[in-house]
Amino acid sequence: MEDELEPSLRPRTQIQGRILLLTICAAGIGGTFQFGYNLSIINAPTSHIQEFTNETWQARTGEPLPDHLILLMWSLIVSLYPLGGLFGALLAGPLAITLGRKKSLLVNNIFVVLAAILFGFSRKAGSFEMIMLGRLLVGVSAGVSMNIQPMYLGESAPKELRGAVAMSSAIFTALGIVMGQVVGLRELLGDPQAWPLLLASCLVPGVLQLASLPLVPESPRYLLIDCGDTEACLAALRRLRGSGDLARELEELEEERAACQGCRARRPWELFQHRALRRQVTSLVVLGSAMELCGNDLMYAYASSVFQKAGVPEAKVQYATIGTGSCELLMAIVSCVAVERMGRRVLLIGGYSLMACWGSIFTVALCLQSSFPWTLYLAVACIFASILSFGIGPAGVTGILATELFDQMARPAACMVCGALMWIMLFLVSLGFPFIMEALSHFLYVPFLGVCVCGAIYTGLFLPETKGKTLQEISEELHRLNFPRRAQGPTWRSPEVIQSTEL
Repeated sequence: MEDELEPSLRPRTQIQGRILLLTICAAGIGGTFQFGYNLSIINAPTSHIQEFTNETWQARTGEPLPDHLILLMWSLIVSLYPLGGLFGALLAGPLAITLGRKKSLLVNNIFVVLAAILFGFSRKAGSFEMIMLGRLLVGVSAGVSMNIQPMYLGESAPKELRGAVAMSSAIFTALGIVMGQVVGLRELLGDPQAWPLLLASCLVPGVLQLASLPLVPESPRYLLIDCGDTEACLAALRRLRGSGDLARELEELEEERAACQGCRARRPWELFQHRALRRQVTSLVVLGSAMELCGNDLMYAYASSVFQKAGVPEAKVQYATIGTGSCELLMAIVSCVAVERMGRRVLLIGGYSLMACWGSIFTVALCLQSSFPWTLYLAVACIFASILSFGIGPAGVTGILATELFDQMARPAACMVCGALMWIMLFLVSLGFPFIMEALSHFLYVPFLGVCVCGAIYTGLFLPETKGKTLQEISEELHRLNFPRRAQGPTWRSPEVIQSTEL
């Protein structure tokens, strides 16, 4: 009988898979893809924008900008992107509740359209301030989408695919990085005269999302729990799951809805006030900061400068940077499989330890390249190896800490804290990295090595393993760690799990 039913069920399963795949792609192309794309695309026109800034200033004042001020202006252009991301992360929660997940992602493209207009006309207007404002706006867009996209996909995916679907955010980030590097080639839009179009090309992913996202349903959980619309929720479930028996899933959603009655989620500042959340908050802050301060993201924003420090010929730098993005894309795919087999702790400890190892060899190679020319190739190999190590561990695992370490009442606030922390750290490092390069020269990665070592040590000593455990089991273990003196007492019962997205 099962063999007879299988052919008839196959078309329905294929349709369900296509709708879910379209949902993932529609959300990702304007979400984490935009983040990676705009993070890497600024690398190609570095010298062209610096020349434009100097020429514009000289046309206005009659005097050229000093070199240190040109460097400062360039640092501001780069660092305004994470600053905008911070604003977007703080805006994401209210948007997701007021407009819904899908509508928030659609409305978010307003920032992309405005930024593309500013980029496209900045040279004709003779205004480098338009570039700065455009970078701020695309940062706001990235901050909103990076918080809402995982929420939307997690609420739309079935239980058995939720983990893989959540990890797709890292894949789209890496894909955006690679595409930004490819589009920035001199043969495409990396020409000195084409940099306004290069920056404005962020409009293309936004248009693709505007065209595809309306074709997929809203989050069923949002429709039922936040809006109270049972019919719309059932219609969305039918599109995502097919016409099979949805009674059990709908019953679970109704239970979650009932549990939310009269309850509210924790505010972000309340996370720091409760002892029961002390280890979770500390782990989120330490490991979230380590991910941004390990120096990996800066490799893309300043890839040309890093490779020039390593001695790569200028004509070959653009191809070397594409290789770095391809490495992270490969490892993002591998980590989707490895995370449930090897565990979170192993990937984090191994990733940071390997990054520290490769960074040390890279520093030694830079110091010896004048005496031993062959160390040039060793330095380049270390760059690729470090990015591979980052992709297999910290890049994928850190993003799921807020989901697994916090219960439902604290999870939305934890996501806001994690997002805000990430953008603040990225802003500070983006602003300071050029001056670190100038001051430390061949030792530019020494500060980041210390961060990698600290990340590995903290993970080994304080982060519990969450692989194969339910959220209740994780909560109980964390409670024992936060209250060690009560570990021998009566069995602690975790708080009731509240499925709430209110901020």
